[in-house]
Amino acid sequence: MNTQFFAAWIEEIAATVRAQRDHLTQLDAAIGDADHGANLDRGFTAAQEALAGASPQTPGALLVLVGSTLIRKVGGASGPLYGTAFREMGKAFGEAAEITPAELSTGLNAALSGVQRLGAAAEGDKTMVDALAPAAKALGQAVQDGLKPEEALEAAAAAAEQGARATVPLQARKGRASYLGPRSVGHEDPGAASTALLFGALKAAASR
Repeated sequence: MNTQFFAAWIEEIAATVRAQRDHLTQLDAAIGDADHGANLDRGFTAAQEALAGASPQTPGALLVLVGSTLIRKVGGASGPLYGTAFREMGKAFGEAAEITPAELSTGLNAALSGVQRLGAAAEGDKTMVDALAPAAKALGQAVQDGLKPEEALEAAAAAAEQGARATVPLQARKGRASYLGPRSVGHEDPGAASTALLFGALKAAASR
């Protein structure tokens, strides 16, 4: 997985978020500020523009730039959280020109640690961690089991989607949704839903 692969991933994310913008906003309207879809759409569009203007030479540099752009351009909690995830992943990749599935797994764990450090959220709190943590775990297990890269990414995407769906019956314990108490039950967490979209885009980038 080289720089072009990760550029393709960001393209897939931007297209997916644009297509799902209204859906993400509807999810957020139920338990948040109703701006999640618009914020992410603006952020990943800005990330594409930043990449076009800078042409980073390594996967790590590319993802650090994406993360910095999201922190700068996306409002609410999403910008810092997603920005941190991409920055931490990029930093974990270092100067490597090619990323192996094992290194991707290390990068995702770094992203997860960064998000948890910033948001102080654990699995079960009804946040993006509920999709990110299972995906990172599934990818690590797939690598350990010797699955092909495409199969490993498919496993990660499936785990993220399942994790997002599993937030529906949970009561939010972090973020704005936590103010609703029991009324947050019965709604899919928008952050977990958008995280699942990112992993679906990663799988799509691998099949290009």
